[in-house]
Amino acid sequence: MKVEGVRPGPVANLRRRAAPDAVTSQAVRPADSVSIMGLSEDDLSPPVRVALESLLSEIELLRREAAELQQRLETAEALADEDVLVPVLNRRAFVRELQRAVALAHRHEVGAAVVYFDLDGFKAVNDAYGHGAGDAALRATAERLRQNVREEDVVARLGGDEFAVLLVLTDRMDAAAKAEALKAAVEDAPVEHYGAAFMLKITYGVRVLGGTDQAEQALAEADAAMFLRKPHKR
Repeated sequence: MKVEGVRPGPVANLRRRAAPDAVTSQAVRPADSVSIMGLSEDDLSPPVRVALESLLSEIELLRREAAELQQRLETAEALADEDVLVPVLNRRAFVRELQRAVALAHRHEVGAAVVYFDLDGFKAVNDAYGHGAGDAALRATAERLRQNVREEDVVARLGGDEFAVLLVLTDRMDAAAKAEALKAAVEDAPVEHYGAAFMLKITYGVRVLGGTDQAEQALAEADAAMFLRKPHKR
């Protein structure tokens, strides 16, 4: 909500017309009258001045309250879009970004792709090291994905041990190469948790986006492509 206030208008300096033979070195003479909010100096009696000052104070207070409410709204929207465990988007927000990418592809014929990731053996990590270690594995996966994409790309946790990355301005060949690079980044180093250290393994599927796609359908097909790769890892 934007609140428009009323500010005092500029004060005009009115000059008396000098007599023809008058000589003065003063460049600007004192103002004969002032006008504030359309009121002349004669209208600005003490009660009126007090009322105007009170009104302007209230307007300034409303401005501050509106700014605070806007900040709270933006914070609430950001929290609604963020995963509860790791600092990436949640599924709802990611689907919204997919829809935008599809619309962009339709209007401007620019490429994009979604990569669907699933951690391998995640249950075994929980069973062997506890759920705290599983949470550490999820945080490490999210961070490694974030650190290895461009600023304009989007990373999300879809739920459980499943993640997705939206690669904008990317064709099929580049998307496949980037997916493999992201897999290597996730699997590159062990995750350490209270003295335990374990490696991560991950499988991915790639789906290139077109201008007629539906976001949820494209995401489901990327999931299916990931699932088809699972047996080759076992």
